[in-house]
Amino acid sequence: MDTHDPQPPSPPGTDARPVLEAPDIARVMTRIAHEIVERAKGADDVVLLGIPTRGVFLARRLADKLEQITERKVPVGSLDITMYRDDLRMQPPRALARTEIPGDGIDGRLVVLVDDVLFSGRTIRAALDALNDIGRPRAVQLAVLVDRGHRELPIRADYVGKNLPTSLRETVKVLLAEEDGRDTVLLGAKQTPQ
Repeated sequence: MDTHDPQPPSPPGTDARPVLEAPDIARVMTRIAHEIVERAKGADDVVLLGIPTRGVFLARRLADKLEQITERKVPVGSLDITMYRDDLRMQPPRALARTEIPGDGIDGRLVVLVDDVLFSGRTIRAALDALNDIGRPRAVQLAVLVDRGHRELPIRADYVGKNLPTSLRETVKVLLAEEDGRDTVLLGAKQTPQ
C-alpha cells in the first residue's frame, strides 16, 4: 500500500479505465509464483509477508499458487508498517493493522514482501525498517502487482505483475474481491479537492 490513493472505486462516468481485470490478475499471480519458485530453487524457506491491506490478500493468493506448484504450504503473514512510515505526521489518524509473523518466524528465511502498488518506495522502506525489528531474514525480496514508477528511494521490485508508466497526475487503484467485491486495477486522473 504505497502512497497511491486508497479511495473507493471511481463512480461511473469518471475517466478511470481498467488496466488489469480478474483473469489478468490471476495470470500475473501464477507467473510471479513460478518466478519465486525458480529463483528460490523451490520454496522451502520462503515466507510471504503482505503489507496491509491489499498486499495481505495478494500474499495469501500467492501462497495458494505456491502450494499448488510445490505441493507444500508456504507460510504467509502480514507486516504492519504504519508506525514506521515517514509521513505519519502528515496523514490522518488510522487504525493499526496487525503484524502476523508465521510460526517459525523469519530468521534465516527468504522473506518476500508483497504489496499491491509500488510507487515512491517509501512504504517498502518502512517495511524494511519494521522487518529489522522482528528478525534477521536470509534475504528480502519484493513482489508487487503494479509498479507505477516515480521512485523517490533506490528500491526495485524483484517480481512485478505489470509495469504501468504513469504521470503524477494519475492514480492507480487496486480493487480486490476480498476487500472491494471485484478484482481490477484502475488507472485514472487524480481527483483534485473541490
